[in-house]
Amino acid sequence: MRILLVEDHPPLAEAVKDALCRAGFSVDHAGSARQAIAFARQAPYALILLDLGLPDNDGLSVLPALRNAGATPVIILTARDQLDDRLTGLDGGADDYIVKPVEMPELVARCRAVLRRPGERSDALLSFGPINMATVSRSVTVDNKPVILGRRELGVLEQLLRSAGRVSQRQVLEDTIYAFDDEVTPNALEAAVSRLRRALASAGSETSIVTVRGVGWMLVKKDRE
Repeated sequence: MRILLVEDHPPLAEAVKDALCRAGFSVDHAGSARQAIAFARQAPYALILLDLGLPDNDGLSVLPALRNAGATPVIILTARDQLDDRLTGLDGGADDYIVKPVEMPELVARCRAVLRRPGERSDALLSFGPINMATVSRSVTVDNKPVILGRRELGVLEQLLRSAGRVSQRQVLEDTIYAFDDEVTPNALEAAVSRLRRALASAGSETSIVTVRGVGWMLVKKDRE
């Protein structure tokens, strides 16, 4: 699951990005309004965290443009703590309003709360065979037993589950699990798929990941003997 963080203060951006990555999300960081709009038009985001005091524009002015790029939920993250600011942000289309400073565990919890709201595509329990994944909490079970996966493997599994019965194309998987500034080697996606295969097999899954050469990967249920 990919998040766009729009924040012009580098130390805070790094702290937020680190907390979200440790929670299992992939994060793109935009330091300006212009960059944020460009990112939102290029990549599919589950959530946008938006600062208001951006160097090239006010975040409230950017919010409609981000909304026009899709139906992605937006959380405002700002030092502006006046009631009028909060009302303007929420009335302007934000799904939540968080005043800085904020503890990272609370920020992650607020992100998950927005993603769990009814009607959001991201709010789902995905299942295929014995595999179950709660997309917001980033938890996975096989036959009701927890399986620990890395961030990239979680992203691959989520996309494969969303496309169960169909092939997930390489480009779609890369767009889903990698942020723009991730250093991606030529075989990085293959390595992530391989790690996921091993983890599922070790957990006793009767579901396998099949490679469709030149196209991508798909989940297939193993035949019982």
